[in-house]
Amino acid sequence: MKLIAGLFVLCASVLPAYSTPEFDPKELALVRQIREKILAAAASSAAAAYEEKIPDTAVTFRMQPIPAGTFLLGSPLTEKNRQPDEGPQTRVALPAFWIGQHEVTWSEYEIFMFASDAVGRTTKTEADAVSHPTKPYVEMSFGMGREGYPAISMTHHAASKYCQWLSAKTGRFYRLPTEAEWEYATRAGTTTAYSSGDDPAALAAYAVFSADKYGKVGSKKPNAWGLFDVHGNVSEWTLDQYEPDAYSRLKGDPAAAAWVRSTQPYPHAVRGGNWSDGPELLRSAARRGSSPDWKMLDPQLPKSVWYHTSAPWIGFRVVRQATIPSAEEMYRIWNNGVALDH
Repeated sequence: MKLIAGLFVLCASVLPAYSTPEFDPKELALVRQIREKILAAAASSAAAAYEEKIPDTAVTFRMQPIPAGTFLLGSPLTEKNRQPDEGPQTRVALPAFWIGQHEVTWSEYEIFMFASDAVGRTTKTEADAVSHPTKPYVEMSFGMGREGYPAISMTHHAASKYCQWLSAKTGRFYRLPTEAEWEYATRAGTTTAYSSGDDPAALAAYAVFSADKYGKVGSKKPNAWGLFDVHGNVSEWTLDQYEPDAYSRLKGDPAAAAWVRSTQPYPHAVRGGNWSDGPELLRSAARRGSSPDWKMLDPQLPKSVWYHTSAPWIGFRVVRQATIPSAEEMYRIWNNGVALDH
């Protein structure tokens, strides 16, 4: 089941303001309710790791703290297999945040995927009001395994809606990482091609790659900041629209990395490489943009807004930022400008 894959683009943690698009009143009202729940919850230190239990379930996941700092986004001209969209290297400053220790697993995602949170309860919550996927027509792990394995094949829209649902369930603000956050956390203070160094031969201890299927999350060694599978296993969605020249738009030294907000369904930025890739696509700076071709095998007409059945190597992990944005910013983040067909 060898499949083509690759990698990906840019940008930040405290997200900037931008021109206001049209809002769906009902959806914005729901986002306001979720935000009030988040504001009412107890704050926690961005310096501490924590385990989150999804309410009404026995499912947990772990969030790792990422310290504030600056780093060089992109790759140097001398890096082997470097691509033009990985530059120019730009020094970027990021505030502290949390990121998922592992890629989101089927155990976590299927609670949202099958809307099982409402089963057996008469009182509905904000999470129940978040849009949920329709039941898929195919078995979405494609026989590669479910228990302990990363969830795959969701669209960018589905990953964003999962983050909204998770925020409503937990009372913490979760979203997709920006490209800059993803690369900063992956590098974990390194400037080499991989967080494990420059030698692809050493990568086997840290990554599932050049394989016939994905592996269980955490089956390899973590990087220096305790994150598993940042190289390989499944490619990971980021918040950003993919722009080949995104880094050249950053201003200042260091620059405050800016989220590249979506203006069209494709492409969105994907990072990390996956189980079917060679080591050159697992580099910390490698980038890829999504494609409509990832829906080639989707049996639904029109194509589903939830599934990429021709991309059984795409997954994601979640981020939590320390500051709580406005309801309008949350709306944009979870709907990302183009809610359909991506």
